[in-house]
Amino acid sequence: MLEFEALWAVRDFVERGGNVLLVIAFATAVMWTLVYERYWYFRTQHRDEFQRILKLWGARADKTSWNAHQLRRMWISRLQLKLRERISLIQTCVKLCPLLGLLGTVTGMIEVFDVMAISGSGNARGMAAGVAKATLPTMAGMVAAISGMLFSVQLKRFVDDESGRVEDSLEVGHA
Repeated sequence: MLEFEALWAVRDFVERGGNVLLVIAFATAVMWTLVYERYWYFRTQHRDEFQRILKLWGARADKTSWNAHQLRRMWISRLQLKLRERISLIQTCVKLCPLLGLLGTVTGMIEVFDVMAISGSGNARGMAAGVAKATLPTMAGMVAAISGMLFSVQLKRFVDDESGRVEDSLEVGHA
């Protein structure tokens, strides 16, 4: 029974805030799916790939030649590219959420102005519905953006730190 109450509450929230809330929910779901994927990649595949490259580099007898340096740069570059995958897409989703909230604000205010044009400023109930459609998407977009921004910054910091660690781990021989 509690599940149905939650579903009704969500349905009522979307009805009061308008269809823009569904778009914000979709953008937020995409953002969080990408964040989860990055964390999963860092904890599983990245570790395996990093260990594989460390073994390959450690097994090389020649670490001083030009070819060895180019091979090292290539491995580091590939690993850094894999680390940075989808980070910009996550940051785009974070930036998109408040803009979608602003879209909801504009559509809600248009509804308020329509009510005012048709019935004058005396229809408080009609205007209240438009104001709700103007403020709820703004709030939802900001909440989604703030939560995503916190994790986006953390992911970016990890990528930068890990990129440096990868470079430092592959010791360079000098001729």
